[in-house]
Amino acid sequence: MSAGSAPSRSFGADFAQIVLSSRPISWINTAFPFAAAYLLSTRELDATFVIGTLYFLIPYNLAMYGINDVFDYASDLANPRKGGIEGALLAPRIHRATLWAAAATNLPFLVYLVIVGNPTSWFWLAVSVFAVIAYSAPILRFKERPFLDSVTSSTHFVSPAIVGLALAEAPVTSGTVLTLTAFFLWGMAAHAFGAVQDIAPDREAEISSVATVIGARATVRLSLSLWVIAGAAMLLTPWPGPLAAALALPYVVNAAPWWNVTDETSASTNRAWRRFIALNYFAGFLATMILILAWVA
Repeated sequence: MSAGSAPSRSFGADFAQIVLSSRPISWINTAFPFAAAYLLSTRELDATFVIGTLYFLIPYNLAMYGINDVFDYASDLANPRKGGIEGALLAPRIHRATLWAAAATNLPFLVYLVIVGNPTSWFWLAVSVFAVIAYSAPILRFKERPFLDSVTSSTHFVSPAIVGLALAEAPVTSGTVLTLTAFFLWGMAAHAFGAVQDIAPDREAEISSVATVIGARATVRLSLSLWVIAGAAMLLTPWPGPLAAALALPYVVNAAPWWNVTDETSASTNRAWRRFIALNYFAGFLATMILILAWVA
């Protein structure tokens, strides 16, 4: 093996780590809301649909999670969940490269979306990008501001849908507002529940979160309540929206066994969190079926 191959191997490994930091398993969670909202509104597979979907599929996630992995490196070292699909442990020597990669991949897409957009879409795109940066970046660090952490995290997933609607210039209806509200409550529940498993490492690293402040048991109960309210809200939407109310049930069933979890046993909720990741794909499939029904209705 020649000495010149070492840099090549290093580059390949670094590139793989940067890609891993974008959480490929979760790419669909931000691309799908944009694609569904835009396609249902325009009923066109145009360039904006393709470029917007690609943006929210990869660059957006690289910015969201890459920034997080760079500035959370010290605390992630003490977190047994990190180093796989639940979060990369980026070597410090590629932190700068990760931030540059996030900027370089985001900017071209953002420029296009601004050019084809309108004042409403510009506003929501700005909200979306700001939430991505503010969650983890120094000084802002919304992830360390209890309750705002869950609000910001939910914004990461709901704002792509709003950007899609705004780009399509879709009318604002009560059904749309209710659906987005339900989605937002679902996102808050998901973030809060996910924070429970990290109570011990977060407290050790002196990182505040909704879970470290109100405790494991209260956070799980808050998440369950939000999922139930989200499902109930979908019952008030026009047909076939009420069918989506059932999508909250698997999440409730998955988290309910931890109704009485304690701070000392909070790490055990990781089992439910891993199922949660799989549930997103199952729920996404059912949501797609409902969207197809809405398309032909």
